[in-house]
Amino acid sequence: MKTRAPFHSKTPLTVIVIIIALLAVVAASAGIWSGGPGMMKKIILSVHGEMVELYGKGLYRNMSADVAIQGIAQDYITLFLGVPLLLISLTGFRKGWRWADFLLAGTLGYFLVTYLFYLTMAMYNVLFLAYSALMGLSFFAFYMIIGLLRADLTSGTHDSVRHIFRENTPVKFTGGFLMFNAVAISFLWLAVVVPPLLDGTIYPHELKHYTTLIVQGFDLGLLLPLSFIAGMLLWRKRPDGYLFGVIYTVFLSFLMTALSAKLIAMAVHHVDVIPAIFIIPAFNLVTIFCAVMMLKGIKR
Repeated sequence: MKTRAPFHSKTPLTVIVIIIALLAVVAASAGIWSGGPGMMKKIILSVHGEMVELYGKGLYRNMSADVAIQGIAQDYITLFLGVPLLLISLTGFRKGWRWADFLLAGTLGYFLVTYLFYLTMAMYNVLFLAYSALMGLSFFAFYMIIGLLRADLTSGTHDSVRHIFRENTPVKFTGGFLMFNAVAISFLWLAVVVPPLLDGTIYPHELKHYTTLIVQGFDLGLLLPLSFIAGMLLWRKRPDGYLFGVIYTVFLSFLMTALSAKLIAMAVHHVDVIPAIFIIPAFNLVTIFCAVMMLKGIKR
């Protein structure tokens, strides 16, 4: 029997998600359209002794040109994919559609990680407080939906999350892919970090004029281990594997889509993206397939 949290308990989460959507529209729109026409790139000397080309205009004017392009590409994904699916999943959550709970949790995970990166990696700009609010609200909303989902799924006649999934749900395939993704991306980032340590140069070229490798650091220290653990638990058909495996797969679908958009934007601006332009979109398609199949596997 399906049980749901009382209607009034959904109201605080609803309010927070709506605020997240509004702030994200403002932040993403500013990133996309604040630049204006023309190119105003400039060259600076970084503290690491390298010449760095800055984007030179708009919200991301003090970021390196290639990273600013990636940020704008992700803003498009956030505005035209993230926000609509956030509101769709919120609507389904309020109507009691269980698949929408997982979709909402995964989408909130995307907003949390996105604005955590923006807050720590983007050069300081006028949206600092908006980034702070988006990160904080996304964290608390994510925490709330996880709590409601776990309480809901363990409060009925079944004592495990896995009982709400159909037998033919591709659990093994999805769990195996999450583990493979963690290992593959880890080697990709280690190939950036380790060679400079071995040859004594220390600072990778990708560092530009930033203080540290934010994306690689969060991935290696947090997101990729979570991917591996969620995948392993899902492979073993553990209750938390079903819960966090589905949520992570939805989250990863957004993140991989944003990464694919970044690569396309870089390619348009004549940046060398071989072989990543072939590898990442392939990973993206597999991730979306896994997310869709896992959501379809949830019993009505």
